[in-house]
Amino acid sequence: MLVDSHCHLDFNDFEDDFEDMLQRAKEQGVTAMLNAGNNVGELDKQLKISEKYPFIYTAAGVHPHNAAEYPDIKAEDFVRYSKHKKVVAIGECGLDYYYDYSPKDMQIRVLKEQVKAAQETGLPLIIHNRESDEDMMSVLDEAYKQKPFCGVIHCFSSSRELAEFALSIGFYISASGMITFNKSNDIREVFADVPLDKLLVETDAPYLAPVPVRGRRNESAFVKYTAEKLAQIKNISFEELAEITSNNFYKLFRKASDKGRYEF
Repeated sequence: MLVDSHCHLDFNDFEDDFEDMLQRAKEQGVTAMLNAGNNVGELDKQLKISEKYPFIYTAAGVHPHNAAEYPDIKAEDFVRYSKHKKVVAIGECGLDYYYDYSPKDMQIRVLKEQVKAAQETGLPLIIHNRESDEDMMSVLDEAYKQKPFCGVIHCFSSSRELAEFALSIGFYISASGMITFNKSNDIREVFADVPLDKLLVETDAPYLAPVPVRGRRNESAFVKYTAEKLAQIKNISFEELAEITSNNFYKLFRKASDKGRYEF
C-alpha cells in the first residue's frame, strides 16, 4: 500500500501510455495518487482524470511559475474551484526564487490568496518552496497567527529551519526522489528527524525520477524507490513506512475518500 501524494498526471508526458502507467503503479502497490495543480486554466483537464478514476484526487492551484498569469486571482476563486468533490487540496502554490519565472511580489500575492482559500475551506495547502525560505516562513507565519491552516511542504529540499518551522505549525513534509540522489545528504539528515506521523512520499512525476531510474520520465510506480529509501533513513521496514505514509495522506487530505484505493 503506497500513495503517491504529489504528481502531475495531466501533463502531456503521459498521453501515450496513461493506462499502462496506471497498471505499473498498481503492480508496485500504489493505491492512490494526488494530481497537483499548476495552473487553474488546466483544472478541467485534471478533473476529467479524477472523475474517471476513483483513486486519483485533484488539487486546484497556481504554481509560482505561473503567478504572473493570474494578477487578479482571488481567494474566492480557489474556494469556488474547491467545491468539486475530487478537489482535496489547494495548490501547488508557493515561492520559487531559483527560476523567478514570475516577479517575487506577484508570487507572494498569489500565494497569500491561496493561503486564504485554505483558511476558508479547511483544505490543506500544497507548498512549493525553492530558495525562498525566509519569505515563505514569513507569509505562512503571519497567516497562521491570524487563522490556523494545514498543509505539506512538497518535494522538500529546503533548510532544516524551514522544516522545523513547518512542523511547528502542524505541516507535513513530503519526500521525493531527491532523497535517493548521491548529493542529497543534507536532505536525508533533515528527514531523519521528521516525525513518522508527519511524513509523506511522492514522485512529482514526470520530474525527479529516483535512483535507480534517475534520468527517465518519472511515474507513480517509482514512488516505491523513494519509500524504500525513506524507510532506510527512518530505520523501519518498507511495509511499515508504506502504511504510515498512506495513513498520513488520508489524515491530511481528509476530503480524499479512503474507499478510492479499493476501487483501483
